[in-house]
Amino acid sequence: MESDPNRRPQLTRRGADPYDVGRIVVLTPGRHSLASFPATRHSIVAGLASPDREVRRIAFDALVSAYWRPVYKYVRIKWRADRDDAADLTQEFFARSFERGSLGRFDAKRARFRTFLRVCLDGFMANEHKAAGRIKRGGGLEFVSLDFAAAESELADRSATLPGEAASPPGADDDGLFRQEWVRALFADGVAALRASCDAAGKTTQFLVFERYDLEDDTDGRPTYAQLAAEFGIPVTQVTNYLAFARRELRRLVLERLQTLCATDEEFRLEARDFLGVDPA
Repeated sequence: MESDPNRRPQLTRRGADPYDVGRIVVLTPGRHSLASFPATRHSIVAGLASPDREVRRIAFDALVSAYWRPVYKYVRIKWRADRDDAADLTQEFFARSFERGSLGRFDAKRARFRTFLRVCLDGFMANEHKAAGRIKRGGGLEFVSLDFAAAESELADRSATLPGEAASPPGADDDGLFRQEWVRALFADGVAALRASCDAAGKTTQFLVFERYDLEDDTDGRPTYAQLAAEFGIPVTQVTNYLAFARRELRRLVLERLQTLCATDEEFRLEARDFLGVDPA
């Protein structure tokens, strides 16, 4: 069956994979996530403004895959929405953005794209507060059920997410909050891509060593190289090699994803220096 470019995107939860970290992909007649989007420079941001609706839809699918988590958490923390409302508002924000083409009007001369998206989200939320009780969210269109449990677990220790508090006005910390959650999502997506890449290349042990040493939150402390060598039946020198390989690959994968989410070369360099401390060529 041919895809219908006029069909509105729908959001759904991916499978319960421990390294899927609750990523959301968009279900349209043709499934596109950040990982499957063509790795052309600035392809996602540029695609949002394409005159071809199908190109815009594919780019938007990939955008949602990258940004749904920071949007959801920002709505929970900044705007004090409860879980159900935050889930509905996250869906509605992306749905309206797609229908109205608002994100395609981004001007790279005025701000970074993630800042622009966050400002759009604040405007949407402010309007939703004004219109509360007067309109029905979703415009009568149904979304696939979402499971935000993974994102909620990351918010469990944040007192700022307690429901019943008034929403705080936009301030200087808003961009920092949104950036923090965006970076977390970007690295989580990179880790998922690294695991898939290692599995496909027969390098599962390399990933598992990296997982045990760099990713696990072990209250008893991380294992030593000697302990890892004994656990996986490899020389201690291989532990060093495996960790170096995995870290290098994760950095590469994160940079690739970051590049597709930036509108210009300059923005890409700024973002890379900002949270990776590198100046990519």
